[in-house]
Amino acid sequence: MEFLLKAKDNAYPCEVTIDEDNGRYMIRKSDSSGEVFNSPKELVAWILENWQSGDFIDQEQFESMLKEIQVYLPIIH
Repeated sequence: MEFLLKAKDNAYPCEVTIDEDNGRYMIRKSDSSGEVFNSPKELVAWILENWQSGDFIDQEQFESMLKEIQVYLPIIH
């Protein structure tokens, strides 16, 4: 699963990669630096802590990505 999101603060898109087949869980931020994670749960937790829909030009695209990747978070009742 890969997502490209255009941030408001830079011309370079942010990229989110969740590749379970190859064990790759990565984020490229708008400043072109990146983060690498050991699991998709860690990646999703980082996104929830560090990004908000208002950071991106297409806020609906960000929300749509969140809906798709939240399957990796445990459901808490």
